[in-house]
Amino acid sequence: MEFILWIAHVLVAVSVIGLVLMQHGKGADMGAAFGSGSSGSLFGATGSANFLSRTTAVLATAFFLTSMGLTYFSGQKSAAAQQAAHPLQPAAPVPAQPAAPVPTPTGLDKSGAIPK
Repeated sequence: MEFILWIAHVLVAVSVIGLVLMQHGKGADMGAAFGSGSSGSLFGATGSANFLSRTTAVLATAFFLTSMGLTYFSGQKSAAAQQAAHPLQPAAPVPAQPAAPVPTPTGLDKSGAIPK
């Protein structure tokens, strides 16, 4: 599943790049006012802007969704790898127990020196 998502992600990214490069900038309409319009183009006079813009928006949404899907699968994989690396580690941290006093051996005072 993850491999298919990677393939779809790359294809959508390349498609978005291609569509963005095919679109005209805002300054490109100035030439149409002086007779070099694109009324005989493939999409018509204004059809290319709407078609390409909507297709770019759909592909940008698909790119966003594939990015989120890859992030999800990456998080699942790292959580599983962490659990596999430390299978005996408890899920929740165990609170620390207070240290018990260490008994002093017989014949020594509290500082650990041999009394005279």
